[in-house]
Amino acid sequence: MAYTLLIVEDNADIARLIRLHVQDLGCDADIAADGFEALEMFQRGQYQLVILDLMLPGMDGLSVCKQLRTSEPYVPILMLTSKSSEQERVLGLETGADDYVTKPFSIPELMARIKSQLRRISALQADSEDAAPILRSGALLIDTARRSVRVGDQEVALTAREFDLLKHFASHPGRVFSRMQLLEQVWGYHYEGYEHTVNSHINRLRAKIEPDPARPHYILTVWGVGYRFCENTP
Repeated sequence: MAYTLLIVEDNADIARLIRLHVQDLGCDADIAADGFEALEMFQRGQYQLVILDLMLPGMDGLSVCKQLRTSEPYVPILMLTSKSSEQERVLGLETGADDYVTKPFSIPELMARIKSQLRRISALQADSEDAAPILRSGALLIDTARRSVRVGDQEVALTAREFDLLKHFASHPGRVFSRMQLLEQVWGYHYEGYEHTVNSHINRLRAKIEPDPARPHYILTVWGVGYRFCENTP
């Protein structure tokens, strides 16, 4: 499948260099020079991956990322930045980025990260085709086609990442997942040091779907190991 990427980078030389190399991967690519242009292009086009610089004129990359995460369908975001502190990396991931590359970067590393995200896109598409359209557990109903969730009579608003995490759990009831496994299988991210990203997403998810988040019915903690989805939820 031919993918189309959106490159959001205000340095024209870097943007053209990235586009040249993704074209070598058989992908098309458009370039946006600032955050506002990026949002306009994203709304008009159909992109499978966004390569997003953090430092942009007008609207910074974190703000763009937040806006993109309110849009459907879910599109992976690979964030570029000259800031290399752990706090900045975590902030990018918490905002919704799927991966993070620090400038200056090597082209082979960047291409490896892009190819990893493209493989993840293909895997998610295959999972969507194979998944049951409706997943139920107690009062919880997950419509995988509409990407909607209801608890009893109430529809619950989830972010795209929260939905993917819940769907992953509900598709494997009883199976225990470590934080690293969840990072790899839901985030497509396989680097140590970001397990707390999983914790924060699960805490937010519990706050939205659990009758009592302090005593969860659906997403259970397996101490010292990770989390599992309850098989028999009342």
